[in-house]
Amino acid sequence: MGLAVRGYVVVVDVGKTLAKASLWSPDGALVARRDRTNLRVQGPGYVALDALGIEDWLAGVLSEFARLAPVAAIVPVAHGAAMAVLREGRLLVPPMDYESPIPEAERARYDAGRDAFSATGSPALPDGLNLGAQLHWLETLHPESLRPGAVLLPWAQYWAWRFSGVEASEVTSLGCHTDLWLPGSGKPSALAEHRGWARLVAPLRRASDCLGTLSSEWVARTGLPGTVEVYCGLHDSNAALLAVRGHPDLQEGESTILSTGTWFVAMRSPSVPVASAALPEGRDCLMNVDAMGSPVPSSRFMGGREIEMLAGTDASRVDLVPDQPLLTGSVPQALAAGSCVLPTFAPGCGPFPHARGRWVHMPASDAPRRAMACVYAALVADVSLELIGASGQLVVEGRFAQAQVFVRALATLRPDMAVHVADAANDASCGALRLLAPDLAPIGSLSRVEGLDIDLQDLRHHWRAQAERLELQG
Repeated sequence: MGLAVRGYVVVVDVGKTLAKASLWSPDGALVARRDRTNLRVQGPGYVALDALGIEDWLAGVLSEFARLAPVAAIVPVAHGAAMAVLREGRLLVPPMDYESPIPEAERARYDAGRDAFSATGSPALPDGLNLGAQLHWLETLHPESLRPGAVLLPWAQYWAWRFSGVEASEVTSLGCHTDLWLPGSGKPSALAEHRGWARLVAPLRRASDCLGTLSSEWVARTGLPGTVEVYCGLHDSNAALLAVRGHPDLQEGESTILSTGTWFVAMRSPSVPVASAALPEGRDCLMNVDAMGSPVPSSRFMGGREIEMLAGTDASRVDLVPDQPLLTGSVPQALAAGSCVLPTFAPGCGPFPHARGRWVHMPASDAPRRAMACVYAALVADVSLELIGASGQLVVEGRFAQAQVFVRALATLRPDMAVHVADAANDASCGALRLLAPDLAPIGSLSRVEGLDIDLQDLRHHWRAQAERLELQG
């Protein structure tokens, strides 16, 4: 089945590390893909996202796509921990980067007014990872910013507004560890109501809604026709979940997707509903909300960032070592030497948020060091999956789905789950396309992962014991 629009579709995917744009044919085939590394810029008293730089880059890419094919629609996708503030139809201040620090005293003031985790499914996270904390800090720095007349747009819907001029919000972004939403009842939190922020959030729309057509400004900037439809869009991890759910093998029984990038996000599709209170608060578990508005038990850790720190290389290329065999051969050698990595290298994140990460017998050479960084990520992912009760089938998608040491170690650690990897075509972009065609056949395929030819259960037992001790000491 083809897409619901007659023409080609552009998916704009603004992640934390990369901004991506892809062009898709009416039958769901990838035509072109471009990406750009995102910069951090200085905002008025905080570190900000490079909205203007991303916009300039997108204008060039969309101009290129306009020459390649007759574009009929644009669907935005973005990470959840960002929000734009508009006033009088303009961006008031640059959106805050969620890694911008918030003073401890201000964070304490904010935390005093948060709803209980059992209500929001939103844990207290460091810096500005809770959107409510960003809004509190912005309002403290610039009291006039959130007065009546301001409009709050989640990051994905900011781009929908930028292209169409139509203001909207959407549940996958509002329900993403923001402290602003109640997943069980589908309405704003008491915090959002009390602080007045709920009244400023743009009108709620479905992720699949067409908000309007491309503005005259963007027609002039890109050469795209004014008939291009702009859709509301959604949170990136939820888009990846929507993409993988399209596979027939996952239609029955329990399944979980592990989306891998800067963040590794596990999202479980439970056979029976799970309440936020059933998740362990304080271990980076949370309740997301899918594109249909249903709660999704989730857990996360900063896997891509940690692998990059440990391996000292571009994380997406961690399995490629010049003039070396596949890294799987380095694992037994490193384990025999007593090498392992203990959590956590992204403080405040993951299932061991207070532990201080360290190497034990760090290998001197590149290949075993990269291999053990991947084994470490598998060990953390194993705990994260257990915390949300993952069972049945697991699909790994994203940048690290092809990292053999990681996925094979994870399959070895979880022999009771059927572990699959989604090929490069299965990502958030495909989920965005499924908004336009829910019955769109899956793009690409799933492949079953075979475990490593070594037993990791002893490592698993001892590693967890050491990680728990470090967590208590932290």
